[in-house]
Amino acid sequence: MEDQREALRKIITTLAVKNEEIQSFIYSLKQMLLNVEANSAKVQEDLEAEFQSLISLLEELKEGMLMKIKQDRASRTYELQNQLAACTRALESSEELLETANQTLLATDSKDFPQAAKQIKDGVTMAPAFRLSLKAKVSDNMSHLMVDFAQERRMLQALTFLPVPSAPVIDLAESLVADNCVTLVWRMPDEDNKIDHFVLEYRRTNFEGPPRLKEDQPWMVIEGIRQTEYTLTGLKFDMKYMNFRVKACNKAVSGEFSEPVTLETPAFMFRLDASTSHQNLRVDDLSVEWDAMGGKVQDIKAREKDGKGRTASPVNSPARGTPSPKRMPSGRGGRDRFTAESYTVLGDTLIDGGEHYWEVRYEPDSKAFGVGVAYRSLGRFEQLGKTAASWCLHVNNWLQVSFTAKHANKAKMLDAPVPDCLGVHCDFHQGLLSFYNGRTKQLLHTFKAKFTQPLLPAFTVWCGSFHVTTGLQVPSSVRCLQKRGSATSSSNTSLT
Repeated sequence: MEDQREALRKIITTLAVKNEEIQSFIYSLKQMLLNVEANSAKVQEDLEAEFQSLISLLEELKEGMLMKIKQDRASRTYELQNQLAACTRALESSEELLETANQTLLATDSKDFPQAAKQIKDGVTMAPAFRLSLKAKVSDNMSHLMVDFAQERRMLQALTFLPVPSAPVIDLAESLVADNCVTLVWRMPDEDNKIDHFVLEYRRTNFEGPPRLKEDQPWMVIEGIRQTEYTLTGLKFDMKYMNFRVKACNKAVSGEFSEPVTLETPAFMFRLDASTSHQNLRVDDLSVEWDAMGGKVQDIKAREKDGKGRTASPVNSPARGTPSPKRMPSGRGGRDRFTAESYTVLGDTLIDGGEHYWEVRYEPDSKAFGVGVAYRSLGRFEQLGKTAASWCLHVNNWLQVSFTAKHANKAKMLDAPVPDCLGVHCDFHQGLLSFYNGRTKQLLHTFKAKFTQPLLPAFTVWCGSFHVTTGLQVPSSVRCLQKRGSATSSSNTSLT
């Protein structure tokens, strides 16, 4: 009977999932119907605008060419009219000389003939008719201003809708996820020299496999990509996977998106567990600040509530009080996980295998700060590095500056500048816990141990603050150092 109930529950679950998928698809179809109406109206409006733009361009071109013809006609008319006027004046002058010459020949008075003949000769020499060019300055041919739109007419007759670019194909073999960067590579199925740029969209998800139609995370858009690959840098992998899709665009239209792909983005993601924090540590997501009044304020309120007056017992002393009311309520009962001088807070995710990396930036003015790992069995009064259950790097700015590696109550001074950002690399199976300068990736110290229990990221701060960065992959430079054996060959070996 119970087996049948279990089988029926599975059937119900399967049907519920299928119903959700169908509902999602129905929503998608309805949205597509709306998009068809909206998009068809838009492309119609765009088409009319393009034709109006073309008509306006032709009208503008026509006006320009007509103006050119008018200007050329005016110029030629002016030149020809000037030449005509000059010829007319020369002709009139020549006819007057000719009349004078004829009259001189008919004259009977031979006494004045030589003088008259000389005057006529001089007049002919200076006559405009003999200095006038009888070649027209301009041509009456206007054929250079004729146009032939036969080719353009054929082009317009062949005009059709711009071909939509094909959907790109994402090349998973060439794509790479490393160093909190993603390099995505794609190709076009067919050669298309009209492609102007690509648009890449991505989003985070915790679901493996093909991207779902509905996701909580929105698509992030990167436009104007000119190459067939793109690298996203400086990512924080706070979810297990990322979806990607690409589309090609020409000058006027964009194609369909490629088939979306899902890439795994392995990284160590954890949060600070406020329920493990010391009463004087104020935890806000991944940031921690030491608060001297954290325990006292809560203790005073607790004593007022219990009617204990102003007298404080050892149990209700500031170091042992209940959590500050400013802190998010925890799921535990009773006292804080750590107390006294163990100003400690733990991460909320166990490390029981593989390689993990995280970074922490602390306030340089902090009087004391420590970062490392610890077993869950770390005692509530125990400080990081002072027992066999924890390993850490410790910075002390109180009275005198010290930078030490601590484990099992043994300390080793580190001969290196104290960085403001520390990187922690834990290789659980190899038993290696390495610390790096978070900016330069310089190795600072490596513990070699055989971890017998799962580990938790651990932090401590006194009179200061720090911020943790998670969702990071193990940097390639750190992997290279480990492969070359730099960690084990350095003088910074385990404390025994």
